[in-house]
Amino acid sequence: MAKLIYVTNVSLDGYIEDESGAFAWFPPDDEVFAFTTDLLRSVGTFLYGRRLYEAMAVWETDTALAAQSDLTADFAHAWQAPSKVVYSTTLAAVSTADTRLERRFDPAAVQELKATATSDLTVGGADLATQAFKAGLVDECRLFVLPVVVGGGKPGLPTGMRVDLELLDERRFRNGVVHLRYRVLGR
Repeated sequence: MAKLIYVTNVSLDGYIEDESGAFAWFPPDDEVFAFTTDLLRSVGTFLYGRRLYEAMAVWETDTALAAQSDLTADFAHAWQAPSKVVYSTTLAAVSTADTRLERRFDPAAVQELKATATSDLTVGGADLATQAFKAGLVDECRLFVLPVVVGGGKPGLPTGMRVDLELLDERRFRNGVVHLRYRVLGR
């Protein structure tokens, strides 16, 4: 069975957005960018909330991004390769290939995706990830902790529930970013 992995960038105080909704506090350097690209290569399906999907879709819809460097071209290719499922009640249509729009998160359907997938799945977007955590579907968390404290905003991890984790791996980058890989216990 494939794993469902929650991947996100968080501030040191645990937020994915600050109080104004901004999330571009600390652009990754080439080392973090290449590491993230390698992580995407193992993914067969991305599960996205609307807002994150719209932010990431530019890696397919804006060809100028890929043309900026070999690193961005590699990332664009790695992002475009997996299937995508977007969960939204407000999005009219998707703008990328191999992408399906779902109006609601169905834990049984995601469990079936995990059971039949040949590659791991990721879940992105804090609200969607919270639904997956509450349904007991998340197998791993991969957090990129950025060296910034934003003081408030949207939490990167579920609130109002306990999730026990086991640290599997860590990596420190020269720019101060730390990647933490956890297994969700009780899975």
